[in-house]
Amino acid sequence: MSAASNYLEDKLLDHVLRYSTAPYTAPSTVYVALFSGTQTGTIDAGSGIGTALESGTSATGTGAGNWGHYEINNASYARQEASFASAATGSIATSGTVTFPVATNDYDSAGATGETVTYLAIMDELTAGNVLWFGALTNAKTVNSGDQFTISTANLSVSLA
Repeated sequence: MSAASNYLEDKLLDHVLRYSTAPYTAPSTVYVALFSGTQTGTIDAGSGIGTALESGTSATGTGAGNWGHYEINNASYARQEASFASAATGSIATSGTVTFPVATNDYDSAGATGETVTYLAIMDELTAGNVLWFGALTNAKTVNSGDQFTISTANLSVSLA
C-alpha cells in the first residue's frame, strides 16, 4: 500500500504526540475494499481515485471527489476482513488469503460496468467508515461474472517509510 489517508495520518500524529488529549483506538477488525478509476496528476495536486482515497471524503457521496464514487458496487461484492502478521522492519503483511465472493455479474462502480479494479484500501468498517491505507494495484484486474478476486497471503503489505 502506498499511503495512509489524511484521516489516519491525523489520528496517528495526535495519538503519538498528543496521546493524553487525543487517543486513537484502533478498529477491532479491518476490511479490504476494492476500487476502480484512475488518478489524474499527482495525488497532491490531481484528482481521481487516489486523491479521493487520501482525503477520505465520504463514501455516501456520488461525485468523483468522493471515494464512494469509485468503490465496486454490485450484488456479489462486499468488503472482506483482513488479518495481519506481526510487523517487522517497518512493514506488515496479511497473514491469510483475502477472498472476495465470486462475482455474480461484472464488477461496476458509479454507473459503469465491466470495471477494472485499480486500487484497494484498508477500511475501518464493513460499510461506510474511514479509509486507513490505500494504494494502486501493481496489476489492475477486470472482474467479470464468474471471476473471484483474491489476495494471496503476504501479498498485501503496508510499510511506514
